[in-house]
Amino acid sequence: MAVLAYSLGKREINQHFTIKNAKLISLIVVALLLLFHTASRFYGVGDSCEWLLSRGRFLGENVWQPYGCMMHKYKTTEAKTCLAEKRVAFVGDSRIRQLFYSFIKIIDPQQREDGNKVIGDRTRGPQDFLWHPEANNSMKERLISWTRETSAKPDVVILGAATWSIKLHSGSTETLQQYKVNLTAIAVHLEKLADPGEVYWVLQDPVNEEMLSENRKMITNQQLELYNEAAAYVLNSSKRNGRSKVKLLAASRQAALETITQSVDGLHLPEGTLSVGSMVLMNSVCNKLLRPIDGSCCQTLRPPNFLQKLAACFFLGSALVFLVLHILGSNRHRRPVPPDVESLEEKKPATATTPLGPKAPFQALCRMGVIMGYFYLCDRADVFMKEQKFYTHYTFFIPLIYIFVLGVFYSENSKETKLLNREQTDEWKGWMQLVILIYHISGASAFIPVYMHVRVLVAAYLFQTGYGHFSFFWLKGDFGLYRVCQVLFRLNFLVLVLCMVMDRPYQFYYFVPLVTFWFVVIYATMAMWPQILQKKANSSGIWHLGVLAKLLGLLLFICFFAFSQGVFVSIFSVWPISKLFELNGSIHEWWFRWKLDRFAVIHGMLFAFIYLVLQKRQVLSEGKGENLFSAKISNLLLFLSVVFFITYSIWASSCKTKTECNEMHPYISVILAFILIRNIPGYARSIYSSFFAWFGKISLELFICQYHIWLAADTKGILVLIPGNPSLNIMVSTFIFVCVAHEISLITNDLAQVVIPKDSMALLKRLGALGLISLVVVAFKDLMLTV
Repeated sequence: MAVLAYSLGKREINQHFTIKNAKLISLIVVALLLLFHTASRFYGVGDSCEWLLSRGRFLGENVWQPYGCMMHKYKTTEAKTCLAEKRVAFVGDSRIRQLFYSFIKIIDPQQREDGNKVIGDRTRGPQDFLWHPEANNSMKERLISWTRETSAKPDVVILGAATWSIKLHSGSTETLQQYKVNLTAIAVHLEKLADPGEVYWVLQDPVNEEMLSENRKMITNQQLELYNEAAAYVLNSSKRNGRSKVKLLAASRQAALETITQSVDGLHLPEGTLSVGSMVLMNSVCNKLLRPIDGSCCQTLRPPNFLQKLAACFFLGSALVFLVLHILGSNRHRRPVPPDVESLEEKKPATATTPLGPKAPFQALCRMGVIMGYFYLCDRADVFMKEQKFYTHYTFFIPLIYIFVLGVFYSENSKETKLLNREQTDEWKGWMQLVILIYHISGASAFIPVYMHVRVLVAAYLFQTGYGHFSFFWLKGDFGLYRVCQVLFRLNFLVLVLCMVMDRPYQFYYFVPLVTFWFVVIYATMAMWPQILQKKANSSGIWHLGVLAKLLGLLLFICFFAFSQGVFVSIFSVWPISKLFELNGSIHEWWFRWKLDRFAVIHGMLFAFIYLVLQKRQVLSEGKGENLFSAKISNLLLFLSVVFFITYSIWASSCKTKTECNEMHPYISVILAFILIRNIPGYARSIYSSFFAWFGKISLELFICQYHIWLAADTKGILVLIPGNPSLNIMVSTFIFVCVAHEISLITNDLAQVVIPKDSMALLKRLGALGLISLVVVAFKDLMLTV
């Protein structure tokens, strides 16, 4: 899919309709998938609660993946919060008692079992286990007593029984029939307990017949299957509105099919399988109350808030205006070529093209509204499925190798051979973004060596921010408000729309606040008196010292805040600035992200300054095929760069904890080593990967869009458009994801030409109106939170 998307994009120059057709295909696919998933919910597939309780698979050792939804791993504090006012009763035999202790261990990990041979009731706080090994009158009387005495009635009841009936009566047919009769009588009282409580009947797990003791040999998997069928028939026969009040827990049975060989006695399950059953129960009971973001099973939909409704009305209104203008008369326009604001060789917006007509912005907003509808359906509506991530070396390194082979295959000659030329920097951003995407979807942050190398890639993006913006200001000297607003709009437009549509804080999309903050810092550094540009520095070398003094002042500024967390927190906690940097009511995440790569931007600025000075003095050899330096210096620098690169990789692989690595990360950088390896040899500068460069041009959109339409649950899981086929699902979702990112890039460019006027007075008026609206929105959100 990545190859297809790239190929279509590459042919756009000569055959513009091709990329349009790709997007049309993606739109049709989304419509068909939407129809499929909507129809599935109404015709037999069920909801996420049924999926959680009935089906799933192991992703790895003791890592259970329910069908179609994400299962949250509850911590002790979360479990206590959920069950604080709930009484939970387990009723059954020794296998139910095992499940009871596994459930209790989530609440209190220090709890110990009494052993499988001990008979009797158990009480652990508001959680009880009641010994009723058979579905008989004894169990029925217990249930009747609960229905009569509301004060003793549990909120959640988990039951299961069969093995003792088989054992005591040698698996006779008469006993099975009596089991059905008894369960039918019990089912009436179970339904009463299920209103308004919750009742779960645990289907019988399989046994390892070879390991069973002689007095249990009659407990066969065939017998257990007959009892499970009987229980399912009786309890499902009382369905109302297509759903039984008594829920059947079959997931632990499915998990046990793969792990029963690890059983000590052939009857009782290993601890890992028990934890699956207990965690499934915890998700079924607690998800609707605590609503964990990575627990999509059994969660009810939150109604859209006021801002989400307002956004929907705005996009609908734009669509209506566009429709009216379209009916009144067509207004053709040419789309300007989008400048890349994060490029290392920045271009001014195209001005020679035909100006956008009045219909163009509404058409762009209409397209954006359709895309935002897809975002909402993917990650806020209960339409498409979600699954949790699970890291293996295979899921990370195999796609990585595949992508890099493609990148090398699509190599072309560069139009220019300067160090860090436009094509090369697009390539750099492209392959880094693809690595980050693979890193996120594979859950590779769990593997520290990969985590540390990806941290370098994020730092490299910030390095490019410093390098690109410094180069622009140094060479062009354009500090005008128009240019600043263009950059800020292109960086923030998509994120600000997502903040409203997806109800997420600005800091959630951490990279955009980070590059926005550093752009403002770079601008302030370069624009403040005295403004030192290349033209001025050429007249006198003393101005070079002035630039270095500015960079030194910026370095001291960074170090001061890095070692003064209290000052940092107090500044960014001031309203309304705090609303830009808070996440979950705290700026800890902003502090962490800022501190982690605090030197990357100034590193890029310093490198840009040194390079541009050397280039001006013609110290570097940047001709086609020429090494950057003399042969001896080039070989020495290449050798040192490779050694440093290898040394860093060894150090990153030896890190024991992320905390330890993160403390050292700001002071160790291999970015310069990479630049030298990539640029010193003349033949390396003369070629670039057009495959990577194409993705590099939409790298910002790819990074942001992945949060909701490639990943899911705010990056905690994976979006599932094609259930049951992970490979096909990744192909389809990736194709749609890349098409959406490309379209958003074009929409942002269209709107930037309209929203940011060149007239200074008009621009100031719009900024004033925008500031006023922003303050009203922030104040309104604060008011809604306090109500």
